[in-house]
Amino acid sequence: MRIVVFGAGAVGGYFGGRLAQAGEEVVFIARGEHLAALRRHGLRVESIKGDFVVRPVQATDDPGEVVGAVDVVLVGVKAWQVAEAAQAMRPLIGPQTFIVPLQNGVEAPDQLAAALGAGHVLRGLCKIICSRVGPGHVRHEGIEPYVAFGELDNRPSERVERLRRAFEGAGVTAEVPPDIGVALWEKFLFIISFGGVGAVTRAPVGVLRGLPETRRMLEEAMAEVLAVAQARGIDLPEETIARTMALIDGLPPGGTASMQRDIMAGRPSELESQNGALVRLGREAAMATPLHAFIYHSLLPLERRARGLVNFE
Repeated sequence: MRIVVFGAGAVGGYFGGRLAQAGEEVVFIARGEHLAALRRHGLRVESIKGDFVVRPVQATDDPGEVVGAVDVVLVGVKAWQVAEAAQAMRPLIGPQTFIVPLQNGVEAPDQLAAALGAGHVLRGLCKIICSRVGPGHVRHEGIEPYVAFGELDNRPSERVERLRRAFEGAGVTAEVPPDIGVALWEKFLFIISFGGVGAVTRAPVGVLRGLPETRRMLEEAMAEVLAVAQARGIDLPEETIARTMALIDGLPPGGTASMQRDIMAGRPSELESQNGALVRLGREAAMATPLHAFIYHSLLPLERRARGLVNFE
């Protein structure tokens, strides 16, 4: 397949790197020093599943420079960058091109569909703990790499199956769930609870799950997500919380979520697309979300400072 990775940071770099390593034709859309390093030295990936380097790398900062038909665009930008990315990727979208967002959150598919047409868009998600540790350098630190995707209406399709086979050929566990909407909310329940509680406490997951008080916070945060999902017609089962806590219990004790790392480093984060989104979606469904509202409001000053909207020490 001819694959464009729009946003070649941690997630895009890892999954795009694995696909390129397996022989798929991959073009990375990147910027600045990261782009320069990709062009000069290739893509270096450190991974608990084996280190590798992709060299040479096809990379550009201008989607208009990508010549020829593109089968799929994997969207690896942060959730708050999706609307801008949708406009920038227009030159890549041919009649048969489809787009798979891999962001945290549940709103990216609708944003992409509104900008580029629902017929081009799948729902998608990934599970991995990784970070970009330097220009051209990605580190995978935890979780068996996993992707899931499917048509907006959950119908079987050849394009979905082709992409699944490409990921499987790259050694990545890939699944087409019976209901991709449910799978998306399962991931949402995990990431906004883990990331939100982690960002407020500044503690790694080993501490969060080990202290009874913060373990209870995680469970209560998940219960709020479950209630909002069900109120919005998502058939998220009650046992999702127990399964997610089992996942958290299996994470490396030093693990943190990407939103937590961004907030702790003073960078713009996905707060609005994660805890803020749940508060908003809960309000629309007439469901109270007091813990997520506390998390969102507590972190909002730091988020606005990172974006240059307020200034304090």
